[in-house]
Amino acid sequence: MTHATFCKASSLITQFTWPELVGLKVLDLACGSGRNGFWFLAQGCEVTFIDQDLSAMAKLAHDKAHHWQWNLEDGSAPELPQETFDIVLVFNYLHRPLFPQIASSIKHGGLIVYETFTWQQAQIGRPRNPDFLLRENELQSVFANWQPLHYFEGRLSDPVSGAQSLKAQLIARKPSQ
Repeated sequence: MTHATFCKASSLITQFTWPELVGLKVLDLACGSGRNGFWFLAQGCEVTFIDQDLSAMAKLAHDKAHHWQWNLEDGSAPELPQETFDIVLVFNYLHRPLFPQIASSIKHGGLIVYETFTWQQAQIGRPRNPDFLLRENELQSVFANWQPLHYFEGRLSDPVSGAQSLKAQLIARKPSQ
């Protein structure tokens, strides 16, 4: 059984028109099951998976995959390496103190791909803690000087379960210099 058998990458990733991906360095931050990073592995990228619990990926190995088990919130993790990744993925995760590290870890001309819950999610389900919910247009503000390639803020429906969520999505290119 392959990883793809039980976890499908986000439609934000699978429906976006990507440039040539082979050989690019990707960071899947707070990766969970790794579903999005594994999609990039299948495209020929080198992927670093970071999460505080990598047990969901324990039996999944790939020669271009790196697994860093870090707790990003308790101060024990080292800082993200600077200007190392061509693409950084962040899905369903928000820890605002990491925003500067995330931006710094991306090479000039590289991409941020971010999708997480907005403040409106609290009206329909979890998470409800405002620390884990984006404020209106927050992603646009944090990455204001980046070139936006895709932005959406609103209601999404899971194609498999039909579950509704309120999220923001951003794909943006870091300025060249």
